[in-house]
Amino acid sequence: MHLVFNKSNLLQSINIVLKAVPSRTTMPILECILIDASNVIKFTSNDTELAIETIVEGEIISGGIVAIDAKIFSEIIRKLPDSEITITTDENFKTTITCEKATFSIAGKSGEDFSYLPSFEKKQFIYLSQFSLKELIRQTIFSIADNDTNKLMTGELFEVKENILTVTALDGHRIAIRKTELKDSFEHIKVIVPGKTLNEISKILTGGTDSDVRVFFETNLIAFEFENTIVVSRLIEGEYFKVEQMISSNFDTIVNINKKEFLDCIDRSTLLVKEGDKKPIIINITENELELKISSFLGSMNEQLEINKNGKDLMIGFNPKFLMDALKVIDEEKVDIYFVNPKAPCVMKNSEETYIYLILPVNFNAAY
Repeated sequence: MHLVFNKSNLLQSINIVLKAVPSRTTMPILECILIDASNVIKFTSNDTELAIETIVEGEIISGGIVAIDAKIFSEIIRKLPDSEITITTDENFKTTITCEKATFSIAGKSGEDFSYLPSFEKKQFIYLSQFSLKELIRQTIFSIADNDTNKLMTGELFEVKENILTVTALDGHRIAIRKTELKDSFEHIKVIVPGKTLNEISKILTGGTDSDVRVFFETNLIAFEFENTIVVSRLIEGEYFKVEQMISSNFDTIVNINKKEFLDCIDRSTLLVKEGDKKPIIINITENELELKISSFLGSMNEQLEINKNGKDLMIGFNPKFLMDALKVIDEEKVDIYFVNPKAPCVMKNSEETYIYLILPVNFNAAY
């Protein structure tokens, strides 16, 4: 095999497939990137849960297939000069990487034992812009659980009904729901996509509004195809939570508040909370004023914000991070917050319900 690359193109492709290289595995072949230069140059990685294949821009002088240790390969390429890079292999898979006056020789492996992308039929699918998918992930991913106590909570529900895609995430303390209108109507689809997969896809997507992502659905698999890259992931099996039943439709207090002022105020309050502390922020809602209070061994803070309010006065406590996470991904200047009572979740949503964020309150000392 004899290939020639521009460094920036080569490094960009390596960075894409690195996202599916396992950090620890009992199968050494999976620690490799597969280079397949048959008709076009393809790089593939696979950790058995997530697989990525990307087409690389480069010149094939002679074709071949080799598996190269991903960590060593990426570090070598990263530290080479910004110049033309040549990669050659011999019959024993010894791989030589040359750039200007630098030459590296590393041991490669046969690609025969490598796990290629799972095969899937391109029958059931949707498509949307890279921007829309990247935004949907950004606006919900913070609400998934970061441990495997409940596997369903480590993924996001993707549900398609006609021309509406709804993405839902929850971790037991909060729920994030985002809806977007698709360009066409599609069959009804309901799957749970691993959060890890969505995180990695979000990092690869350029976020362009003119470039589409095609999302294919198979039994136990989902595939994302965009530009020169395909990402295939296993789905999480099981019945997702009945989220609609968790969101109240009867509220005793509704507050309309400037989003940036509210977010900045909460952010200031966290200056008095060390990482790991579970100090709640207390929200006291009166006629036209919302007062925020927080107290820790470092000190205390209170601040008043103007609001428009309908309904009863209320005092309620929250984890400040949960409020901030939701507010950061709401783009509107003003936000409506709905409350039932001090023990029930609050809900942030717009009138069209294209976004809904539910946050459970926390207990606090009544003498706070």
